[in-house]
Amino acid sequence: MVDDAPGATAPPLFERTPKKAAIAAWIGSALEYYDFFVYASAAALIFPKVFFPQGNATAAVLASLATFGVGYLARPVGSFFMGHLGDRLGRKKVMVASLLLMGTSTFLVGCLPGYGQIGVAAPALLVLLRLLQGFSASGEQAGANSMSFEHAPDHRRAFVTSWTLGGSQAGQVVASAVFIPLAAGLDDAALYSWGWRIPFLVSAVMVVLGFLIRRRLDETPLFTEEVERGDVRQLPVAELFRHHSRQVVRVFFAALIANIGTIFAVFALTFATDDVYGIGMSKTVLLWVTAGGNALAVVTVPLLALVSDRHGRKPMFVGGIAGCAVLTAAFLWSISTADVAMVAVTGVLLLGVAFSATLAVWPATYAEMFPTGVRLSGMAIGTQFGFATAGLTPLITASVAGHSPSGWIPVSIYTCVICLVSAIAVLVGKETYRIPTAQLGARRTTATAVPAER
Repeated sequence: MVDDAPGATAPPLFERTPKKAAIAAWIGSALEYYDFFVYASAAALIFPKVFFPQGNATAAVLASLATFGVGYLARPVGSFFMGHLGDRLGRKKVMVASLLLMGTSTFLVGCLPGYGQIGVAAPALLVLLRLLQGFSASGEQAGANSMSFEHAPDHRRAFVTSWTLGGSQAGQVVASAVFIPLAAGLDDAALYSWGWRIPFLVSAVMVVLGFLIRRRLDETPLFTEEVERGDVRQLPVAELFRHHSRQVVRVFFAALIANIGTIFAVFALTFATDDVYGIGMSKTVLLWVTAGGNALAVVTVPLLALVSDRHGRKPMFVGGIAGCAVLTAAFLWSISTADVAMVAVTGVLLLGVAFSATLAVWPATYAEMFPTGVRLSGMAIGTQFGFATAGLTPLITASVAGHSPSGWIPVSIYTCVICLVSAIAVLVGKETYRIPTAQLGARRTTATAVPAER
């Protein structure tokens, strides 16, 4: 995959292992985000009829989407705890803890009885387990990104960290694809009674595999060196806000681009298939489009990251944001016309190319804003507050869309505003891809550029 190259400066006492770190980040993130996004598909397709009283379809859909959003609201709270844990005790501990918590809560969702069996206790327990999922996810990507970033050669940071996001996309491929045979092969009675539980229950096996992989991973050389020198911060979050608050704010606004993912994964699926909107597209078609876009992203994310390592973070990030604004509108319009071919083309391009350009570069972009001592806290807190808005977006977009196919217009306007804010946040910062890792985030110092290569 990637090896240390001449010109890549490693800490003197500890060896970087970028291949091992990237593979562990990919596999662990794939397992973790399978769990998180299998809930997204179920929230759009299944939960309105299983966990909520029937008789008002619109209310059931909005309530189900709200439970999806709850997971994102838990992320900001979890980011402080996970950030402190990762910068105080190490990246590896965060990666293992987040995986176990996510796996346990996902398995328990598959065991829950529905509204018909236990009444209001069913959605209440669903919300509780979704909160635990969100708490877990708050540390997953920041931990995996910090781990892979700090093992990466200076001139391949975007490429190595992109494997974390590639794993996330792979997990979403499986999360979308797992419902395809269930939706196509089971009648509604079987699907809504027991079939939907299968994707949640099988996550137990996947979590065991992820745990075995992550527990063998070495801590990063940069963090280990800080431990040896006695430089680990007692209160890394306090240090973060004392000296790096501007960077946290920038990460928050840039991370609003995550709204595209939930508009695609949740709102668009509901918009296309739910009777409320009167479009009547097949669930299977939308699941195939989602799986196809994510499958393409598994390939494009690392390739676009390589381009970023050569030409910088800003061109790739801002270009991807602009593509998201245009293609989201085209995708939603295609759904409103029920044109399957156009839905497939625009959906796959949106997810597999435009959104993937942002995924390829944001892990390195955000990590480069912070020094080692507060890197995981800075990434976790900045991104998770931004991602919290993405959790609310399916509920917001469902509300502004109304009850007709023309609802794609206000949703597209909402998307363009989000993309504009995110692009500005990226553009106002300095370019950092040529600064050596050991000098990143240093205050009142002049960094030496990484050799051009390569």
